[in-house]
Amino acid sequence: MRRLIAIAIMLGISFSGGLFAQVKDLNHLKFSVEEAPEWSALFKRDSGWFGGDGIYTIPLNSPENKNATSTTQTLFIFSDSMIGTIRKDSLQNGFRMIHNSIAVLKGNKPLPENLKFNWKENSKGEAEPVFEPRTPKTQMNDYYWLGDGFVNQKLNNALYIFGYRIRNVSEEAFGFREIGNTLIKIPAGSKPPFYNYQQWDTPFFIEDGENDIGSFGAGIFVNTKSAGAPSPDGFVYIYGVRGKAKNLLVARVKPEDFERFERWRFWDGKAWNSNMNKAATLTDAVSNELSVSPLPDGRYALVFQVGGIGTTVGLRLGASPTGPFGPIIKIWDSSKDAEEKTYVMYNAKVHPSLSSRAELLISYNVNSVEFIKDLKKNPYLYRPRFVRVKLF
Repeated sequence: MRRLIAIAIMLGISFSGGLFAQVKDLNHLKFSVEEAPEWSALFKRDSGWFGGDGIYTIPLNSPENKNATSTTQTLFIFSDSMIGTIRKDSLQNGFRMIHNSIAVLKGNKPLPENLKFNWKENSKGEAEPVFEPRTPKTQMNDYYWLGDGFVNQKLNNALYIFGYRIRNVSEEAFGFREIGNTLIKIPAGSKPPFYNYQQWDTPFFIEDGENDIGSFGAGIFVNTKSAGAPSPDGFVYIYGVRGKAKNLLVARVKPEDFERFERWRFWDGKAWNSNMNKAATLTDAVSNELSVSPLPDGRYALVFQVGGIGTTVGLRLGASPTGPFGPIIKIWDSSKDAEEKTYVMYNAKVHPSLSSRAELLISYNVNSVEFIKDLKKNPYLYRPRFVRVKLF
């Protein structure tokens, strides 16, 4: 029976509505797409936080897979962030980059008065990151970029966020390297900017000796009834990305076992395997940040920036949280954001709780390979842009 189930999954066959019910088409999606200017404008700011990337959203007091309401509090987490002042479209001296920051949105409307940013400060009143590596494997000057996270209802509603431990290795535009994977835990009820968090080195960093590294935490899908998943199986799915080909991997674990790393299992193409190094490639050409979201028709939307960095926001339709996934459907061309040849777009993803039914609210990041030079010319450059995909 186990072999039969594995074959069925590989062939795109589901078990809902009977033992073997063929899933819908994985090649086609009926949709329209438009900019979501009200969400993009929410992050165009003149003081304090005025730029950042790595944007993920986590509903703090409502289910992951349900639409936010007027009482929902949504945590936004950012990686590299800019703190400073812009006057008359000119970046003022004294700006500062920190490696991560957060914000909390009250309600479900993209109104500036509903969004409050947070970061820490040092004894001189200078901005500092919210999360800093303090694990046994941490070395001096390591810092965190942040992966996805969720509120774990099975573990006292603690908030878990993946931290990628990063180290600078050169002065070039991409002169950094991920050197470890960390799990950050924030107790329920903690107030931003979260002074009482815990952190652990995890075994979920892959290095094969040829610089073809991988890491888990690029996206999380909480497939439980309490999280509002439409076809819950009781597991949390954690997605990883490996190598220059941007291969997609997946692990799963029961939410109550989330901290018990030995309980994690990795899809090897046929079954769930305890050996992370046997994780199978589900598909390729994804980005280092992404999302997997259930659609109203029973399919799953894998959303990403094609190839990691580029102008195309892509979507692959999946038969299940583990696939199989269909071909890339190009849903947005962000070429208009490439006002200069040095500008880059990357890491598209869906924000499920901020999306309406039959809609995907998607963000992607805009940056430059000549960061400070271009930021001084265009201080509003470095912030997420949003589009809205309507499904038919």
